[in-house]
Amino acid sequence: MAGQDNRTVSDDSGMIDRVVHIGRVAKVVKGGRRFSFNAIVVVGDRNGKVGIGLGKAGEVPEAIRKAGEAAKKSMFSIAIKGDTIPHNVNGRFGAGKVVLLPAGGGTGVIAGGTIRAVMECVGVKNVLTKCIGSNNPHNVLKATIAGLRKLKTRDQYKARLQAE
Repeated sequence: MAGQDNRTVSDDSGMIDRVVHIGRVAKVVKGGRRFSFNAIVVVGDRNGKVGIGLGKAGEVPEAIRKAGEAAKKSMFSIAIKGDTIPHNVNGRFGAGKVVLLPAGGGTGVIAGGTIRAVMECVGVKNVLTKCIGSNNPHNVLKATIAGLRKLKTRDQYKARLQAE
């Protein structure tokens, strides 16, 4: 069951969970192969908060549950401007590089599956993205998060300049 799995789950608190990737791992032992699964989940409130998590278990549902819990623990806020991002930003992790560009109203989320899951969980409705280099979901996801952490609003820049 390796590959993309675009399940979306919404709970009572307004948080949405998106399963980005489920991978199957085989360990070769004396009697044959032992399979286990890992899942990457993105959790967001569609209002500027997002978190990612990785869960590993012998069964897929258990891996997804663990990843969801890890994602909720790792949530952080990002700066958004209306329904897009405030400025151009690049994110990098390993061999994965992601370019995020703000877009005008009505553009939509122009992104691949991994980046799209993050943008929808954050609540960004108009953005242009490009994934350069690795398209491994782990690296793309972490590069996207690295880029989102760099986002600052005009007020945050002014406050930082006044503090210096």
